[in-house]
Amino acid sequence: MREAMGNAFVPGAVALDPAEAAMIERRGRVLGPAYRLQYERPLHIVRGEGVHLTDANGVRYLDAYNNVPSVGHAHPRVVEALTRQAATLNTHTRYLHENILAYAERLLATMPDALAHVMFTCTGSEANDLAGRIAQAHTGGTGFIVTRYAYHGVTEVVSRLSPCLGEGVQQGPHVRLVAPPASGVADVGARFAEGVRRAIADLEAHGIRPAALLVDTVFTSDGNYVDPAGFLGPAVEAIREAGGLFIADEVQPGFGRTGAHFWGFGRHGIVPDMITMGKPMGNGHPMGAVAGRREPIASFANQVRYFNTFGGNPVSCAVGLAVLDVITDEGLMANAADVGAHLHAGLDALSGRCPTLGERRVAGLACAVDVVDAEGRPDPVAATRIVNGLRDRQVLISISGIEHATLKIRPPLVFQRAHADQLLEALEGVLRA
Repeated sequence: MREAMGNAFVPGAVALDPAEAAMIERRGRVLGPAYRLQYERPLHIVRGEGVHLTDANGVRYLDAYNNVPSVGHAHPRVVEALTRQAATLNTHTRYLHENILAYAERLLATMPDALAHVMFTCTGSEANDLAGRIAQAHTGGTGFIVTRYAYHGVTEVVSRLSPCLGEGVQQGPHVRLVAPPASGVADVGARFAEGVRRAIADLEAHGIRPAALLVDTVFTSDGNYVDPAGFLGPAVEAIREAGGLFIADEVQPGFGRTGAHFWGFGRHGIVPDMITMGKPMGNGHPMGAVAGRREPIASFANQVRYFNTFGGNPVSCAVGLAVLDVITDEGLMANAADVGAHLHAGLDALSGRCPTLGERRVAGLACAVDVVDAEGRPDPVAATRIVNGLRDRQVLISISGIEHATLKIRPPLVFQRAHADQLLEALEGVLRA
């Protein structure tokens, strides 16, 4: 996604080890030009454990970026569940099997009762695609509203709902973009809702009935807008008044990341019509799902016979159950709250010494820091230097936001205070250098 392109590898920009250069040339030859490598000096990672990644030369990196291995790289309980079930049976979901039922029940138990059904996919992109189809079937509408720099996936349908993918992906006449809920201003919720209402009015003026408002509930790609808690409520009311649905994209905020609630929407005191999930639910194993209210899913079922050959297979569900067990048994939601608060305090203190750091927006282990110039304007060049400087100090983060000037810190949920201190120390070193 484009959020990672602000600090992407540019051929010829830096001197590379001959073996790395040969691998990069080979990669371009067989994979083609659409793929991107991250960092000015690309990483050749061969091993992961907990919050660390190890490269081909044995150098160990602190991973403060990858939310996909939500409970840590190669968590032994997840690996054991995967290998045990893979050695027994893996087949499609059109046979009866205990795993899919047990996992669906456990997953739904983490949600409000109104979210009564869950449908499984293999990716978050596919889940958002399915949720969009359900919304259209239930409302009779085709219009979608997303934020200005959102990312919701790479299928044909949801790539049009993902403006962060770049100008080469056209949103189309059925999509309207709204500004993310800017922090630090009065009436954040009312302002965001007004943007949604204007988008609804514009759709209707063009004869397009709204189907859904789709947002990542911490607005990760827009720059991580999290406060004040509750600001999403008026926008949800607006889309429902227009006959549309509210879809909460929980691929990045879900599974306890915000610390206070298992799902990002919980911070806002709302119940979505549907929520979508992706790879963090399987700790990197390819999984996705849509959970929703009975009525939209019934409308969809009346029109479409849904099946997904591999979504919800026995191995995936065994992995999903293990991830839920680890989150509960290791207290990872509480850990996200504690370590996130510690990291936030450290960033606040560091910003007082280093004015390059602007606003900090933190909810648990979903964290963003604006990088600004001497006049307080977004500074994407400095942000890129910081990210690559951290990489050279064996700490991995990335960039988000429409200006490409926001540091994105989104580590596995097993990140500890000592890891946060290591990140802060490395960040101060880069800023002073």
